[in-house]
Amino acid sequence: MSSQTKASSASNGEKALKWILGICLAVGGVLVILPFVWMILSAFKPEGEIQNIPPTLLPERFTTENFKNLFENMNFGVYLKNTLIIVFFSFIGLFMNAMAGFAFAKYKFKGSNNLFYIVLATMMIPGQVTMIPVYLILNEMHLTNTMIGVVLPGLVGAFGIFLFRQFMSTIPDELLEATRLDGASEFRTFLQIVLPISKPILAVQGILAFIGGWNSFLWPLIIANDEKLYTLSVGLSLLKGQYGGNYALQMAGSTFMVVPIIIIFIFFQKHIIENYAISGIK
Repeated sequence: MSSQTKASSASNGEKALKWILGICLAVGGVLVILPFVWMILSAFKPEGEIQNIPPTLLPERFTTENFKNLFENMNFGVYLKNTLIIVFFSFIGLFMNAMAGFAFAKYKFKGSNNLFYIVLATMMIPGQVTMIPVYLILNEMHLTNTMIGVVLPGLVGAFGIFLFRQFMSTIPDELLEATRLDGASEFRTFLQIVLPISKPILAVQGILAFIGGWNSFLWPLIIANDEKLYTLSVGLSLLKGQYGGNYALQMAGSTFMVVPIIIIFIFFQKHIIENYAISGIK
């Protein structure tokens, strides 16, 4: 067999292997996404249709009654408002993380390195370990069962500060010196020079802040006794307990929780992947 024939056979073998891998990945993707599609479509079915045997994928009678019940009978409007408040304060925390990252990246002050190492060390402590001390501190401050107590512990985070510090350390010092020579204050330099340059990391941190705020569950459940302070995630768990037999209502609640996250991820997945690549390289 000639060398050209051997090369052609190897090329055909590689193509066949790629096709087999592609088909396997496609089948795996369909199997993964199918429950989400069924959940979303089931949210628009009447309760009786969901329990049909064999189950159907598309709704035979399309209805939005399940979503109306969520907001009219289950206080999901209140849960949505609380969740949006947490998301809003998450973005304020994002701005504070950016300022802290800029300070660690570009200012040399006494103990800055040691302070940054302490911030990094907090990343190694599981959040569940600090929940009880934080709860006791907020209780002493009379902030339990308040919205301030819900949003305050999650306002800033070591992971966000670390990523901002890593990204902003690459900004040339000469550029910042030039703006200072032009008479710009430190805060103006941060707002008009540093933040526009940091758009990639801001975009990714914004996405992560939204997802974290939207999915906030455990801390609001611990710190809040009043149902008026519960979030969508807590409301969804209540839905499972109070309406465990109403699968259509649960599908509607789950869809309302999941769809915004999926939309955000689809539109901004490129930024998320780039962020992890940047943080991994540095």
